[in-house]
Amino acid sequence: MRRPNARVPEPSDSSSSQSSNLESDHHNSDMNHSSIKNLKFKPSRSKKPNLNYNKPNTFLITTFITLFFIIIIIITSFYYFYNNSPNSREKRYRIIIDGGSTGSRIHVFEYDVNDNKTPMLDFSGSKLGSMRVSPGLSAFVEDLDGAGESVKEMMEFAKGRVPKNEWENTEVRLMATGGLRMVGLGGRERVLEACRKVLRGSGFVFRDDWAEVISGSDEGVYAWVVANYALGTLGGDPKDTTGIIELGGASAQVTFFSSEPLPPEFSQTVKFGNVSYSLYSHSLLEFGQNVAFDLVRGSSIAKAPNLESFGSKGPVDPCSPKGYKHSLMIGNITPISFVKTKEQLSIPQASGNFSECRSASLTLLQKGKDECAYDQCYIGSTFIPKLQGNFLATENFFHTSKFFGLSPKTFLSELMVAGKQFCEEDWSKLKTKYPTFNDEDLHRYCFSSAYIVALLHDSLGIALDDKRIGYANQVNDIPLDWALGAFISQIMSDQDVGQLYPTKSILNFDFSTIGGLVLVIFFLFAAYYVSKWRNPNVKTIYDLEKGKYIVTRVGRHS
Repeated sequence: MRRPNARVPEPSDSSSSQSSNLESDHHNSDMNHSSIKNLKFKPSRSKKPNLNYNKPNTFLITTFITLFFIIIIIITSFYYFYNNSPNSREKRYRIIIDGGSTGSRIHVFEYDVNDNKTPMLDFSGSKLGSMRVSPGLSAFVEDLDGAGESVKEMMEFAKGRVPKNEWENTEVRLMATGGLRMVGLGGRERVLEACRKVLRGSGFVFRDDWAEVISGSDEGVYAWVVANYALGTLGGDPKDTTGIIELGGASAQVTFFSSEPLPPEFSQTVKFGNVSYSLYSHSLLEFGQNVAFDLVRGSSIAKAPNLESFGSKGPVDPCSPKGYKHSLMIGNITPISFVKTKEQLSIPQASGNFSECRSASLTLLQKGKDECAYDQCYIGSTFIPKLQGNFLATENFFHTSKFFGLSPKTFLSELMVAGKQFCEEDWSKLKTKYPTFNDEDLHRYCFSSAYIVALLHDSLGIALDDKRIGYANQVNDIPLDWALGAFISQIMSDQDVGQLYPTKSILNFDFSTIGGLVLVIFFLFAAYYVSKWRNPNVKTIYDLEKGKYIVTRVGRHS
């Protein structure tokens, strides 16, 4: 039993110290809880966000550069494997020779056929090889060896474009136009046979009937095909198609869709897929720019009974600028053949009169109109229905418009002004202004401007301010060359393809496309990282005093 006054033993030093520490810890804990309740969080001055901070973030820049190069590698790799995969595409080649009036041009087409046997066409520079040789085949009627040599030169060009292991799979066709159409049947066949002899031994696939003179209406249809292929309207609604008016050297072609009933001799039905097009197509032989030029200038001589009718100064040529010096020959017309009573003919005097040249051109275009067997004939006795829809004027229409610096949608009224100024300018000044042109080519622009106005406005009735017609030589980087249209027609026929569109409108990777894509991605990433760099960072924290989460700004390196 414990005594009430018994002495309790004092704790040892160690136990006393432990008790004291426990009491101290307990006291401190109470103090901490009390302090936390009264504590107000304030941002440290050293941690205050710098809203004017503009030092580049090294990590973001490094990430951006890395992503940029990764994108380039991915796109380039895809481009390479897409174009070189043996399972996706098979390369093919085909050759067409355009035997024109002033020269022959060879076209070597490279195209791909995918697993579905669908041709993938591309008329860019790397896929289309062309070369021109002069003169045209019609100049070799009396020089058959020369005709063969010109074809041999073109075949050497083709062999440099087509791999040798593909020669036996590559077809070659010669399609002559206006120049040989004007040559007699006997001379025409001799020239073609000389060409066939070279083509048979070329190493390419060739049949004798693949060297021929095509009709003018076929030439017009092929031009219509390539134009509407380039525009993406081939295989679509006929009313959405675009007509073609060509002005070549020996002939002119007019081709367009017409809803009017057409005489059989002027009608061609062209079918692509499930769509049939009733086309008006006709070739105006001898109404090409070069032949018409010779006929217009020679008409005054042909009509003259004697030299006295020309006056003391001799015949006048309104279609050449003032001061231009003519030779005794006017094109292919020999003056002495028209004036047999004289030993020598005066040289024509260039008067440079646009209005008179236009009038003389219209007289040529209307020749034989009294023999028209239809309700109306716009040019001579030729049936041409009312023009419908939009039109592209190609070849010499385009070259003349380009020479005068006019836009693709130039109104005829602007061409009239430019042509009149050119015709009435002194020849010496024109030579100074256009030093790179030779005399024969330069002085013809007086006639071409007047002839175009007479043909399109005075004959076909196209208004001077008509916006439906444009002057062009290519559409979407595709040349408006009838030979390309012939190639497209052959491919669609051989492969039984119902619809073709330029590969660029579907999927066409080239380095310009890749560069543009990379540039867009570059700017998108740049805009993103600049915005992240310039805008301050934010941070979400829990405010113990308020008892909720709050969003506050912090420095980038806090």
